[in-house]
Amino acid sequence: MTKSIKTKVLIADDERIIANTLATILNQSGFDARAVYSGEEAVATAEVFRPDLLISDVVMGGITGIEAAIKIRNRLPACKTLLFSGQAATAALLQSAEADGYNFELLMKPVYPGDLLAKLRA
Repeated sequence: MTKSIKTKVLIADDERIIANTLATILNQSGFDARAVYSGEEAVATAEVFRPDLLISDVVMGGITGIEAAIKIRNRLPACKTLLFSGQAATAALLQSAEADGYNFELLMKPVYPGDLLAKLRA
């Protein structure tokens, strides 16, 4: 009997209710999801958890989701990244990352669970 390996997803958002809710939805949908509440915590957790996917808010206190994603990608090149934001300032941050050779997909908040699951399963 083969054991199914769950996709590991790390969710970072300084709005705890969003991070926790997304983690719960993903865990109930067959993923191994963990929630963290800052970019710094995402980087530290990724070292141990070694996620297949990072889902991160862009604008958080401390380092941004983009900065965290870059640090995680440098350590775990196979980790995919999906960013989400409800703020207009995100475009400038993304352009800066793209100029440095990093391309990240962006979803706008609010992120609807059905849309997120469809994106993850595509």
